[in-house]
Amino acid sequence: QVQVVESGGGLVQPGGSLKLSCAASGISISIYDKGWYRQAPGKQRELVAQITAGGRTNYADSVKGRFTISRDNAKNTVYLQMNSLKPEDTAIYYCNLHSVIYAKDYWGQGTQVTVSS
Repeated sequence: QVQVVESGGGLVQPGGSLKLSCAASGISISIYDKGWYRQAPGKQRELVAQITAGGRTNYADSVKGRFTISRDNAKNTVYLQMNSLKPEDTAIYYCNLHSVIYAKDYWGQGTQVTVSS
C-alpha cells in the first residue's frame, strides 16, 4: 500500500522559515517526478516547485529565490525549504509523486502553512 505523508507545516511570522517533508512508503520516489503544490482558500491548486526524477527543478515565479525543493532518495523523502515567507504563501501544501511511464499519480493529505503576525 502506497502512503504519502506531509509534515512540517505550522504558523510562522512573515519573513520566517519552514521546512516541509514528504515521506513516501510502498514506492521508490527515485523514479517519480516530485512536486509541491498549494491551495489557498477560494483558489485553485497551483504548482509551487517540482524536481524531476533526473533532478531538474522548476519553481513558480512567486517563490523563486525563496523556496528550495530537494529529495533524499535513500530516505524516500522530498523536502521544501521555505524562506522569507509572506502572508500570501498561506495555503495547504500538498506533495505529489507522478510517473508518466507507469501512469501513477500519488498525493498526500496536505499540511497547513499559515504566515501571519
